[in-house]
Amino acid sequence: MVRKTIIILALYLIPYGLIISGLFNIWIMLGLCVVMGIGMAGIGFSIAHDALHGAYSSKNWVNKILGFSFDFLGANGYIWKITHNVIHHTYTNIYGKDEDLDVAGFIRLCPHAPYKKIHRIQPYLAFFAYSLATISWVLFKDYYQFSRTKLGPYIGKKHPASEWAILILGKIVYYGYFFVLPALVLNITWWQLLIGYLVVHLTAGLILGIVFQLAHTVEQTSFPVVNEENVIEQSWMIHEMETTADFARNSRLISWYIGGLNFQIEHHLFPRVCSIHYPEISPIVEEVAHKYGVPFHSHETLGGAIKSHYRTLKKYSVPPAETASLNLAGT
Repeated sequence: MVRKTIIILALYLIPYGLIISGLFNIWIMLGLCVVMGIGMAGIGFSIAHDALHGAYSSKNWVNKILGFSFDFLGANGYIWKITHNVIHHTYTNIYGKDEDLDVAGFIRLCPHAPYKKIHRIQPYLAFFAYSLATISWVLFKDYYQFSRTKLGPYIGKKHPASEWAILILGKIVYYGYFFVLPALVLNITWWQLLIGYLVVHLTAGLILGIVFQLAHTVEQTSFPVVNEENVIEQSWMIHEMETTADFARNSRLISWYIGGLNFQIEHHLFPRVCSIHYPEISPIVEEVAHKYGVPFHSHETLGGAIKSHYRTLKKYSVPPAETASLNLAGT
């Protein structure tokens, strides 16, 4: 983990330093922005995610310090721990509770979401929407989440003044090195700076968006609803198995870069276990699941998982009545 942390941070910071040096032409700087985007996604996957789950290290202070890498990227770690660690990991794929099902108003990711005519074209819009994820996050989403009176199952949740201060300080640092410093030291126009910024975030957003969708919105996963007593009938652990999927478990490169998030089942069952252990845990989980007749969803390859997600987008792009007829027809 330490070695990977150094490499991933370098993948983000070295291209930034080369850009700020002003020694390269605009096209090379644009290429460095792409590398920065890859590094940005890698930090989110491989450093911040484990740290904010308390899984990077057995030492809380290590997790806390590395968790600030999320804030360094412009996103707020505190509010993410609420929406992800608490809400998403507890209410996985439950519409109206799981924030991850609410990507955008023009994207419908589950059968219980209200249908709109614009959903007809979501198979073509979705991946573009995913690429906007980090831009939305750093410019709008955190402020919106902090100001909401209803957050998942929480009503009237108040946030400590210290966390508001960290939010503001983190944003100042992020805006400072992304906008102010380049504008001061580089001989570029405002629109060239804007293009570079967009390239970084569109690259990172697309990578992050696709990987996160492959975990829960593919063909095999389910979207449970509560019963009349407002209770999910399955136990939490079985619920996680039914709503989560692995992919590309045999790819060491993918597993290394995305922090083991291709082992999403294992992550949801053991979120405080460091991601480097998932490849060893996975066959044990699969064996026990098969033994007791519990679902274990997995795609052999990254491409297979992406295709399954695309088919899921197409399935929920039509009105519910048409979706039901397609299901009955077995298509």
